[in-house]
Amino acid sequence: MQDIKKTIRDLQVERAKKMLQSGNIKKERRNPNDPARFIGKTAVTEDGEAADIRHYLDTDKIEDEALYDGMYAVTTDLLDDDVKDILKVSEGRWEIEECFRIMKTDFEARPVFVHADARIRAHFLICFLSLVIYRYLEKDLGQDFTCEMILDKLKSMNFANIQDQGFIPLYTRDRLTDSLHKICGFDTDFKFITKSQMKTIQKKSKGRE
Repeated sequence: MQDIKKTIRDLQVERAKKMLQSGNIKKERRNPNDPARFIGKTAVTEDGEAADIRHYLDTDKIEDEALYDGMYAVTTDLLDDDVKDILKVSEGRWEIEECFRIMKTDFEARPVFVHADARIRAHFLICFLSLVIYRYLEKDLGQDFTCEMILDKLKSMNFANIQDQGFIPLYTRDRLTDSLHKICGFDTDFKFITKSQMKTIQKKSKGRE
């Protein structure tokens, strides 16, 4: 972390130097990483005449930021909570952010194409339940596969109905399908699955033997 911060700052200092050389200095107040923050200015007066603004590279500012390399600050309003608990929640924040990304991107939680309040709530409930199921599945799989890989594989596991006699899997067996079969407690990659076998598989998938 410390080396990364220094590398980023060094690049920003070089950009600040180029600003000074070109004379094109414009600070973006809303951007805390704006290279122009390393540029200071002084008002120089001579014999009571109007002050001239001179810009310079603020080395004190650069050195001050360098003092905090490798440090990470957490701001919170949980003033009565234990510091360890706050840090534990903060460390898992990336998982919360990932959940929102999965909900929006993979489960298409947004945009919402329904308008009635009940249907909107039902839509988000389905998305949330899908996320919960996926997280349990991800945990059982050992986090060896991405969300996209798991969803694509589940969508591809289709079967052909052969003259109402049975089913033939239309997907290719691989490490992911083997892992899914192992944690689910049944297999669907036989060359031919009879109707009675499929009914047994369906019962197991619903938690009924």
